[in-house]
Amino acid sequence: MKKKILLVVGARPNFMKIAPLMHALQDNPHLEAILVHTGQHYDNQMSGRFFEELGIPAPHINLEVGSASHAQQTARIMMGFEQVCLDEKPDFVLVVGDVNSTAACTLVAAKLNIKSIHYEAGLRSRDRSMPEEINRLVTDAISDYFFTTSVDADDNLLKEGVSADQIFMVGNLMIDTLEANLSKAQSSTQIFPLLNKGEHINIADIAKAGYGVMTFHRPSNVDNKEILTQLVSIWGAISEKIPLVFPIHPRTYKNIQQFGLLDKINQYEHLLLIEPLGYLEFIHLVSNATFALTDSGGIQEETTHLNIPCLTVRPNTERPVTVWEGSNKLIQLNDIEQEINLILQGNGKKGTNPKYWDGKTAQRIVAILETI
Repeated sequence: MKKKILLVVGARPNFMKIAPLMHALQDNPHLEAILVHTGQHYDNQMSGRFFEELGIPAPHINLEVGSASHAQQTARIMMGFEQVCLDEKPDFVLVVGDVNSTAACTLVAAKLNIKSIHYEAGLRSRDRSMPEEINRLVTDAISDYFFTTSVDADDNLLKEGVSADQIFMVGNLMIDTLEANLSKAQSSTQIFPLLNKGEHINIADIAKAGYGVMTFHRPSNVDNKEILTQLVSIWGAISEKIPLVFPIHPRTYKNIQQFGLLDKINQYEHLLLIEPLGYLEFIHLVSNATFALTDSGGIQEETTHLNIPCLTVRPNTERPVTVWEGSNKLIQLNDIEQEINLILQGNGKKGTNPKYWDGKTAQRIVAILETI
């Protein structure tokens, strides 16, 4: 009899992690995989398009919880997922990452005495003001098996009392997806309308002289008017040296509008705001960039694998291996322009690829799932 595994996804970063696993589990004689989408990210640009681009089959179950406060969203996910577990009676629940769906579904599984597996376990930023850190701590406190992406994650779990025989360092599924799609991404659409400028940009044209790519969405950077105003000034100053392409998060764009900063942004000819991109378009954009300027998590991993300088505007990161071994650098607001100048002078940070970031993580995970 096949072992039944519920694979849980909820938000955009999860889709890139689950895609190679779904492909590796397809037609497996020992394992039956059921894909459960909680609907935490629910619009087509942030969710549905990724299933199509990454070749993930439509979810077997979609809870369609939608957007809400952390408490409301977590409660809705738990209520919906509990019924799924009661109906499906799985042998395992596998969750990924650190979003609300991750913690909520692990809690449901634990209370129903269903074994749970956390992929990307053990990552720690040590910053409990971040909702993601709370989700990581809660999930790892009650999981049964821990699949990790780096040595530091193993160390964190061991220090927290997890038995070594429950921990498996498997590598990075994001890199599996990147490796599988990089060549396809290079032929993706690269002409995009600029927001509020009535023009288009062609990435191929600006790539000849170089450009930077940006992502910003952390509340600490974009929810405070004073900080966001300072960031806009910094972005503008950098864009006068090298074009900046900014696929802007809906929340960040909303704050820019509410804080009255759109006119200021539009003064800078080469500060290029575009809509959020699909995965293939975004990977093309990143892989051809001179550098990345971000407060995101996933892009730290992708730039490390691609060996592209990445400046992360945060005081900490749950992915320190990208700093220790990779091309990532944590910086403060006031250091951004100086660090960009170093990159433009050819002195940007370079690094190496961490262990098992080789595109074969899904194969290792499936081999373990067959034995536990």
